[in-house]
Amino acid sequence: MKALVITRFGGPEVLELQQAPDAHPGPEQVLVNVEAGGLNFADLMTMHGGYAGTPKPPLIVGREFAGRESSGREFTRNAGSGRRVMGYTQWGAFAEKTVAHRNLVWPVPDGWSAEQAAAFPVNFFTAYFAYWKADLLDKPGSRVLIHAVAGGVGTAAVQIGKILGIEMYGTSSSEEKLARVRELGLQHGINYKQRDYVEAIKDLTGGEGVDAVFEMLGGEHVAKSVKCVRDFGRVIVYGAATGETPMLDTRALYAKGASVHGLWLTYLSGNRALMESAWKQLSEWIGAGKLHPVIGKIFPLEEARTACTLLQEGKNYGKIILKIG
Repeated sequence: MKALVITRFGGPEVLELQQAPDAHPGPEQVLVNVEAGGLNFADLMTMHGGYAGTPKPPLIVGREFAGRESSGREFTRNAGSGRRVMGYTQWGAFAEKTVAHRNLVWPVPDGWSAEQAAAFPVNFFTAYFAYWKADLLDKPGSRVLIHAVAGGVGTAAVQIGKILGIEMYGTSSSEEKLARVRELGLQHGINYKQRDYVEAIKDLTGGEGVDAVFEMLGGEHVAKSVKCVRDFGRVIVYGAATGETPMLDTRALYAKGASVHGLWLTYLSGNRALMESAWKQLSEWIGAGKLHPVIGKIFPLEEARTACTLLQEGKNYGKIILKIG
């Protein structure tokens, strides 16, 4: 089968299209003929060797996919009387076939394309769990600061926040991106290239701060995010897109009684009850027409290096998708 392989650790140049042995499901796994895959920062970290638990290359990259369940018979591009599914795995999604645990495969909603489905699992489960970790699923009127609000998780968090009645503040690098996210429901956009977001939050909230910050930048931004929360506020950390080690002097938490919480979908995905509860709520919102994956660009698998470079440079809006099958 054709697959996108990390040949060694490094930048986008280490990615190569190769022929790989067919994937075969183990116990409790589902075999899927893949049509599209969603590109994530975790894939970039895997590529660089910085993602926890990454095996040594060569390694098929990709953790998010959509396609059709397969019986395991000979693969053809048009094969597929099987159920349309979207799913989550740790590696191996960017190939003509992949496997995933049956608890991490969900039906593609009616009317959704494979590209839309491939843009769903990582973004929306992460965003949902961010609100869950912040204890804001049932607290309308609460305030949240969403970093990289125009990205995949950011646009998902805005859609969920709108449903929950959250007052949302979001950072991005351009007015154009912020304008597009406002159409999704963002109330307050902050262009961090024009204004320090700590000062902006202070001014916009009358000095009170927000109840939670969704932080995925790393480096100095963990400490800066703590400055944005009000008393007993929470910073939910789920990534380090800058590639910099998160920095925080925990003494900064004392005065506000603030806290920092880690969120790792890799770990949470192993909790069957938690994932089923999240999917129950997310699927209800999908059925009500309230959630729609935002796709920025679609690349053929042959242009994966270009897609990774775009994500790495932070120039994307919404989700970047790789067309596979």
